[in-house]
Amino acid sequence: MHLTRHRCLLLTAGAAIGVLFAATSVAAPGASSTRAAFLKLIDRPRVPLAAEIKDLGESSGLKRAHFSYAADADQRVPGLWFAPASATGRSPVVIILHGTGGTKDGVKDLLETYAHAGFVAVAIDGRYHGERTTTGKGSAEYQDAILRAWRTPGREHPFFFDTAWDVMRLVDYLETCPDVDAKCIGLTGISKGGIETYLAAAADPRIAVAVPFIGVQSFRWALEHDSWQSRIGTIQAAVDTAAKESGVAKIDAAFIHAFYARVAPGIDGEFDGPAMVPLIAPRPLLVVNGDSDARTPLAGVQLCLDATRPLYHAAGADDRLKFIAEKDTAHKVTAEAHAAALAWFKLWLQP
Repeated sequence: MHLTRHRCLLLTAGAAIGVLFAATSVAAPGASSTRAAFLKLIDRPRVPLAAEIKDLGESSGLKRAHFSYAADADQRVPGLWFAPASATGRSPVVIILHGTGGTKDGVKDLLETYAHAGFVAVAIDGRYHGERTTTGKGSAEYQDAILRAWRTPGREHPFFFDTAWDVMRLVDYLETCPDVDAKCIGLTGISKGGIETYLAAAADPRIAVAVPFIGVQSFRWALEHDSWQSRIGTIQAAVDTAAKESGVAKIDAAFIHAFYARVAPGIDGEFDGPAMVPLIAPRPLLVVNGDSDARTPLAGVQLCLDATRPLYHAAGADDRLKFIAEKDTAHKVTAEAHAAALAWFKLWLQP
């Protein structure tokens, strides 16, 4: 089956993806069980959304609002909503996820860019970031939560997994909005947000298009090739305390593997990038990475792409998978990469 280019064609929720896989026999071995296992790990009771919206007024031709919804019984998720003031009917959506220590407010420039391009643009604060902290900034409370997860495994998974759940609940919310085309939902994120992007897109087929920036990686490859230090550096305080409490004098790959097993079980195994990224196929996927990014080593990115490309090819959807390696670029996203992402969303989400 060849996938022709058309607005959100064959990207309608899980049923269409399941039909496509059945018709083409391109599903990765164990794909359904991997998704089911991940959903079971992050699952919790779906409480009423109890959405609250505050109009922030109109500026520069854009309608702006602050909103929040219940992700579970204990957590409300705050967000920002930008949309063209002139829009009528239902519009496609792009969700933007920030990186470690960032906030939804820190991506306002991207919200404006996407809204001016005709999208409803939405950003949320990740777990223990922004409004979901007492200080409103930084990552100290995020690291505290990760340390709690280390001490009491299974209660929460603030290291990437729980925000993937929050995104799924955001999609639940977007499906209730009369000015949103819920069949045309795109998701992008930077660094931590990039990891959460591919995890959420892998878990939820309602996400029609995904663009993870500097996030796609193999945690296992990094451990096996002594390339885990930069990623762990984003949560160094939590790791150092966990090591001290465990009587570990020198942090090595073996300890990091044990740390992952408690705070994000399976992230270097069953739910590693090469297992999760293929679950996005055959939906449009643009992967962006720096060619010299120590936090997401290129060799690990290639492992994810090598596991994913055959699925797109077998579905006649080679044009729906694209990789950009930014030359002479470390852990950052260039203006050119942002422009490429916007073009990708326009291509696949707009008429």
